[in-house]
Amino acid sequence: MPSKDVYHILLKKGIRVDQCPYNRFDSLESDSDLTALFDVLTSFRTANGKHPVITANSVVANPDFTKIEQSGFEEYYFETVRETYARHPRHANSFALIREGMARELFYPQFHGREHLNVSRWMSALRNKLPESSLAYHHGVFGISTDITAEKRKSYLAAMDYDAESDRLEKHDILRSGLELFESEYGYKSESYIAANYIWGNDLLPVLYDHGVTFIQGMRSQSHPDPSSGKNYSIRHTLGERTRSGQLYLIRNCFFEPALTSHIDPVDSCLREMRTAFLWKKPSVISVHRINFMGGIEESNREKNLRSFHALLTSIIRTWPDVEFMTSTQLGETIRNAA
Repeated sequence: MPSKDVYHILLKKGIRVDQCPYNRFDSLESDSDLTALFDVLTSFRTANGKHPVITANSVVANPDFTKIEQSGFEEYYFETVRETYARHPRHANSFALIREGMARELFYPQFHGREHLNVSRWMSALRNKLPESSLAYHHGVFGISTDITAEKRKSYLAAMDYDAESDRLEKHDILRSGLELFESEYGYKSESYIAANYIWGNDLLPVLYDHGVTFIQGMRSQSHPDPSSGKNYSIRHTLGERTRSGQLYLIRNCFFEPALTSHIDPVDSCLREMRTAFLWKKPSVISVHRINFMGGIEESNREKNLRSFHALLTSIIRTWPDVEFMTSTQLGETIRNAA
């Protein structure tokens, strides 16, 4: 969501953005958002002297709305996320802050996709003038959830989902482009990857492998596209499971999502899940989405959830004084070296 003004415009036009937490609270991370998050992380040190570290699932591009419209919606164009930051005053230093967070070992980007967007579906909708998609487009928004739209369509956010064989091959090209752009922007190859919306086909694994990705992160179930039936099917994965090429699966097993789970105590819930993981001699892989720390739409969202995050880190270090925080890549390497 670009701004609070756009949020209210879409709501007045009848799109129930108030009923989707991402549309209600999530926005591009600002200088203030990153600074506030880093302040919390640097206020803690573990017994080994390290700060907690965020593995940041990063997309590296966004649609270039101006060029797409200039083409009459016939061609898709993107801009780098650094170009997106530069266009917004409150985000002008965001990329520099991310690099600073990387240098201080607080923030470690891993590849999440070129865009968090299913390009072929979205472009088809714009060419066909789907009303809510077109309205959102003209206000710089593509992420209107299928949970709130009146349009009969599939998700735009599932970047690697596909509906036909020709579409499948396009995903390969997008993936290659995104991996190369990630390396260009951050200065290293991403060794780990998590697919948008946990949807990907196994045919992507060789593409990832060829670009240096050796760790595949996700939930316990992978949603695999199946154009022949029109429905995706689930594939179960376990922590430490390997692909044919030897890539290692890392599974999220704990969740701190206060902006998405307002009906539960996010700190107590996450601590319970951590106890279960440790009881079974497994690492705790905590899922926490950007939305929890964003204040661009509602500053109270960021402030409230950062207080909860501070409480969570306090409890973790108090309960497990010898705890170690590590990135997804470090976790994968630890598991691989122990095998």
